[in-house]
Amino acid sequence: MEKHIMGENGISYTLGEDGLYYPDLYLPEETEYPIGKYGMLRKSYLQEHRKGLCLELVLAGKLNKHLHQIDKECNQMMDRLVDQMKEAHGVTEELKMQNQMAWVGRMNNIRACAEEMIMNGKIYN
Repeated sequence: MEKHIMGENGISYTLGEDGLYYPDLYLPEETEYPIGKYGMLRKSYLQEHRKGLCLELVLAGKLNKHLHQIDKECNQMMDRLVDQMKEAHGVTEELKMQNQMAWVGRMNNIRACAEEMIMNGKIYN
């Protein structure tokens, strides 16, 4: 028996130890992108709750690009939301100089609200 054969469908096959031929399938090359906090959260969500979509992205070689894009969008959205909320709630540098603890408390609240909006809008959909 030959070790490697070419099938009629154009796929090459390799002889396994058990005497069966297995197709030589490879995933497409994927470009490595830096993935941050939101990209990792999206990846976890896809793996746990959207297995079909996750598998589709992996097989198409687009998972890293998708995670990088989500991470980039979420970081931009976070900056924009924090700035808008700071302005709406009157959190200024003057407040920071006058009462640091009040400023820290309000900023923590603003960041938590913005993060929850991002999680519901971008990560868990």
